[in-house]
Amino acid sequence: MGVELPGDECVFCAIARGQAAASIVFEDEWVIAFMDLQPVTPGHLLVIPKAHAEGLEDLQDDIGMRVWAVAHRLGRALRLSGLRCEGVNLFLADGEAAFQEVLHVHLHVFPRFKGDPFRIEADWQVHERRRLDETARRVRGGIAALEGREGARAAPGRSR
Repeated sequence: MGVELPGDECVFCAIARGQAAASIVFEDEWVIAFMDLQPVTPGHLLVIPKAHAEGLEDLQDDIGMRVWAVAHRLGRALRLSGLRCEGVNLFLADGEAAFQEVLHVHLHVFPRFKGDPFRIEADWQVHERRRLDETARRVRGGIAALEGREGARAAPGRSR
């Protein structure tokens, strides 16, 4: 990232504390937004929670909602900024397999325009309904497991 920090210090935590340089565009009690050092397009921003959260699993719901709200507002602001902006992408990579490079939750907000360099390559094929239904069933199972885990955390000592 181009910032020298001792040991394995989180560069985004250092930015949030004001101990590393950043071109800040927004800051409040919970989040901070700044220019990406390696922008996809001019205006490429990062919105991060000030409290360290490595991934979505570590991110408190209310802070995640604040990150989203700020990113939403900044996306709208990019359209009024005078920068070239025919569209906006919001992009969050959660985990190394998803190409997360800095292990501190960060939501990318960047202007898009015809011919810009950003690409997401994938095998975009229509799937059969039964395959989609099976995948939906598994996701619903994950939601139930998450709710069970959250319920267990909310009521410690509760017997089942």
